[in-house]
Amino acid sequence: MSKAPNNNWWRGGVIYQIYPRSFADSNGDGVGDLPGITQHLDYVAKLGADAVWLSPIFKSPMKDFGYDVSDYCDVDPLFGSLDDFRAMVEKAHGLGLKVMIDQVLSHTSDQHPWFAESRASRDNAKADWYVWADAKDDGNPPNNWLSIFGGSAWQWDTRRRQYYLHNFLTSQPDLNYHNPDVVEAILGTVKFWLELGVDGYRLDTANFYFHDKELRNNPGRGQPKGNDPAVNDVNPYGWQWHKFDKTQPENLGFLKKLRALLDQYPNTTMVGEIGDDDGLALMAEYTSGGDKLHMAYSFDLLGPDSSSTYLHDLMTRFAEKNATGWPSWALSNHDVVRVGSRWGGESADVRKLRIAAAFQMCLRGSPCLYQGDELGLPEAQVAYEDLQDPYGITMWPEFKGRDGCRTPMPWDGKAADMGFGNGAHKPWLPLTEAYRALAVSEQDNDPQSLLNFYRALLAWRKGQGVLLHGDQALLPVHAQVMAFVREHEGKKVLCAFNFSDSAASMDLPANFKSAAVLPVPGLGGGSVAGDSMKFDAHGALLLAL
Repeated sequence: MSKAPNNNWWRGGVIYQIYPRSFADSNGDGVGDLPGITQHLDYVAKLGADAVWLSPIFKSPMKDFGYDVSDYCDVDPLFGSLDDFRAMVEKAHGLGLKVMIDQVLSHTSDQHPWFAESRASRDNAKADWYVWADAKDDGNPPNNWLSIFGGSAWQWDTRRRQYYLHNFLTSQPDLNYHNPDVVEAILGTVKFWLELGVDGYRLDTANFYFHDKELRNNPGRGQPKGNDPAVNDVNPYGWQWHKFDKTQPENLGFLKKLRALLDQYPNTTMVGEIGDDDGLALMAEYTSGGDKLHMAYSFDLLGPDSSSTYLHDLMTRFAEKNATGWPSWALSNHDVVRVGSRWGGESADVRKLRIAAAFQMCLRGSPCLYQGDELGLPEAQVAYEDLQDPYGITMWPEFKGRDGCRTPMPWDGKAADMGFGNGAHKPWLPLTEAYRALAVSEQDNDPQSLLNFYRALLAWRKGQGVLLHGDQALLPVHAQVMAFVREHEGKKVLCAFNFSDSAASMDLPANFKSAAVLPVPGLGGGSVAGDSMKFDAHGALLLAL
């Protein structure tokens, strides 16, 4: 079958992530919904994004807020209906926005009809659709695999008198991708949404589809300290090398089947979430060859370290392992502490956030913004009694979970509920009073606001072909300044960012001595003086040849 045309809009396109529960509540029930998203798509278009990515909207018992799917081909009534989804897609396309949806394919809810049938007996038609295993002779689980949410990855089921695998909650049993019937059924659900007009997918846990058929034990590695939020000393999941419970060779074959399906639809794309011991190498493998993922992202920019030395090391390792693959760089998402706090500090220093935004928009790849990044929202402080996230409830108090980045979006600083809903019901997570001064209404008409900086930055970037499409080469490591050169069709841009809170200087490369300063709206703090580049604290400089 011949491929449909693809205009590669996603190569360099800006993706805006929407967490539907917290974006906008149209009916006052305290939970955001599809009509609420539709009402605010003009805002996203005005920001300058090219696409929206919606976290899951499928039918679900919401034990993990939609990442536990009970029907892949329907919208949960909490968010609306399929007709509401169609209306949202039509509105988005009319505004020039692409629509990407979250596909949670590695596991289902334990309330999915497939699992209800599978657990009923060992000899029914779907008995082998999930990962079942006998207990050891002493009754223990078949191996040492752990759940990301704490404890064993195996749950005993009294119906089958066997264990089933769950990499996440016990209510999220893992599908058995070694069964070709499972693969075909999943591909059918993906096709369903393509037929409804979606332009692409964000693939949740894209390296978790297959497990080791022999169920071999993972090797241990002790208590590591890492930049991956899943790898820390309060969660034993990070104390193993995950050699057998995920990232199996068979995964590549499934990704190729997914790609072949998407290639039948014009201008579509996939971005995969990679959570692995070596996420950068896996990004390279999964995006190489043009027959698997279009894009991938790891957790390397989702940690607390924004030093120039860390960023330089990260980009060095990425360049060594990923010469041809196309990355998607996110500084925030619905699973990690907001960049406003991680990189902006306790005060969410706007200078740091401008530097972070410009850095993200200048990198080779496709930037992904999380709702509220453009407002500079800090992490919300959610009291234990208000927590909703099962991850945080389990790991409290050393890890408070993901609710702090999921509280409602502030639209109107003067409204009682900040414009999230109509106030009829209490929002599912508490409103954050610190957001009131940062609301869209407060920043919209302020030319100096972070929101308007983002708008100007994204508009400016659309005209910079070298940033959208160019190669990337790093300058030597510097204690304060992260610098690299982008090059495309004979044009070069040197991008340099002082990530420190003190002034800095850096040698000007000899071949850039005739370069002109490339003005970026709202970004400054850098200049050329003789043979060196000078930077204010949190200053930046772009030079063009």
